[in-house]
Amino acid sequence: ILLLYQVTGSFEMSSLRNMSGLITSHPLYPAIVVLLLAGAFTKSAQFPFHFWLPNAMEAPTPVSAYLHSATMVKAGIYLIARMNHEIGGTALWQDSLIVTGAVTMLFTAVLAFPQTDLKKLLAYSTLAVLGTLVMLLGIGTELAIKAFFIYLVAHSLYKGTLFLVAGTLDHATGTRDVRQLGGLWRVMPVTAFTALLASFSMMGVIPLVGFIGKETVYTSILELETWGTVLISVAVIANAFVVMVTLLSGIRPFWGSRRPTPEHPHEAPFGMLAGPAVLAWLGLLSGLFPGVFLSPLLDQSMLSILSEQLSLKISLWHGFNLVLLLSFLTLALGIVVYGARPALLDRVAGLSMPAVIKPSAWYEAVLKGMQLFARFQTSLIQNGYLRNYIIVIIVTAVSLAAYALFQSADQVAVAPDFSITFYEGALAFIIIVSTLVLMHSSSRLKSVVALGVLGFSIGIIFVIYGAPDVALTTFAIETLNVILFVLVLYRLPRFLRLSRSSNRIRDIIIAGAVGTFMAMIVLFATSFELSSELKEYFAASSLSEGKGRNVVNVILVDFRAIDTLGEITVLAIAALGVLAMLKLRPGRRI
Repeated sequence: ILLLYQVTGSFEMSSLRNMSGLITSHPLYPAIVVLLLAGAFTKSAQFPFHFWLPNAMEAPTPVSAYLHSATMVKAGIYLIARMNHEIGGTALWQDSLIVTGAVTMLFTAVLAFPQTDLKKLLAYSTLAVLGTLVMLLGIGTELAIKAFFIYLVAHSLYKGTLFLVAGTLDHATGTRDVRQLGGLWRVMPVTAFTALLASFSMMGVIPLVGFIGKETVYTSILELETWGTVLISVAVIANAFVVMVTLLSGIRPFWGSRRPTPEHPHEAPFGMLAGPAVLAWLGLLSGLFPGVFLSPLLDQSMLSILSEQLSLKISLWHGFNLVLLLSFLTLALGIVVYGARPALLDRVAGLSMPAVIKPSAWYEAVLKGMQLFARFQTSLIQNGYLRNYIIVIIVTAVSLAAYALFQSADQVAVAPDFSITFYEGALAFIIIVSTLVLMHSSSRLKSVVALGVLGFSIGIIFVIYGAPDVALTTFAIETLNVILFVLVLYRLPRFLRLSRSSNRIRDIIIAGAVGTFMAMIVLFATSFELSSELKEYFAASSLSEGKGRNVVNVILVDFRAIDTLGEITVLAIAALGVLAMLKLRPGRRI
């Protein structure tokens, strides 16, 4: 989305719609396609991101029906459909959608073969349908978009019904295992008939809406010249496995021989039957009267993708043709796969897919790698030493600020004045000597004296450059520091070398870099005048409103009184903590 904004300067869909040529011809177009499809494929569980959907079936079945068959899981496909006009129409876009959709459709349909949990079976068949929808968007013809919407509606109706039926079965029998379900039509007749309608739609049996959807899908694929033969083969095989799933999840629990269940089966109450019954009957009525139920919805939906108003006729019967033959072939293959399933499962019992080719294993490996990297990063950066944290913060801040400073160096004319008076030079010399004495002294008393001389010299510089208030504050602080150090001097341990020479050299380099950088900041700041309305306001209002002639003090005490109060509060809390530590005695608690 950010790359699209960089290319077009807009986040509005209405604006992007008129910039399709600009987007597809831009050098960033491949990156836009890859990132957008990666997000959409992940959201809509396309291969190799498909494994999350079957594992996300812990919610109650109404939630699964709503989120995992009708709304949330189709959000990625919705994004692809909405962006199809803006960034579609290229080989990269269409081939990516066709290949990913076809692979997802076939691979996930086959993965449903060994499943025995009702919700897992329905989840894998949902993946196959999602792959079909992505493939249709990749084909991108008017007929393919028509098939996309019909199949989308059909899937929402029959899959929502079957998810709710699965919840009803779980409620009535205490299990979702298809191996324990059978012959329930006598005790659950309404649920059985509802499931039968939805199952016929899912298998593509006339006159349900699923039949129209499957025939339209096959017709749109057969129109292709390049991909036609491969895709129609993939579609027939995948739908045959979907038929097998339907027989296993929607037909077998109610028909055949009765099997013992954990709980005594009974018909569901009206509140549990109303939802799936309405969806199942809508699937039947939409198949019988597509012009009434589907056409108005389809016309507006096509407009949102193709940006042109189309009036496409939808009918249930198209005569005896190749598409009808393929529909019969799909049903026949599905019945064969269902019949051969027990024997095939016995033959492959104990076999499992190698982890190296399992996308879920790839995902787990990525998570494990992230955890290992997090441990390494934590041990490297968060090692418990405050000095290291300060070094990282200082080096990062100085590096980023220095980069920005040098980038704009040519915009500022820096002309430092190196002419100094005798007393300025003397003060600079005293400061340097005091610093060196402080660094190399082995006597604490000598170090305290050097620290005091250093502080008072800086205070004198403030006096020279016209800041007597700051100088007085500095003198007070330095005097207090010297007194406090002298008072505790005899309690302090002897000087010890607790750091290596390499650490001291590192600290000298960092401190020197920070000092040099701050000096450069001062040079840049004094080389040009910034126009600031706040500066003029504070200067004009300091005496009249703050009743003070020292602008800095008035800002701190009046204009920024709340900030100053917060800072004082922090210092007071820190002082209380220090006081508590000083009064702490061995064996006592604060």
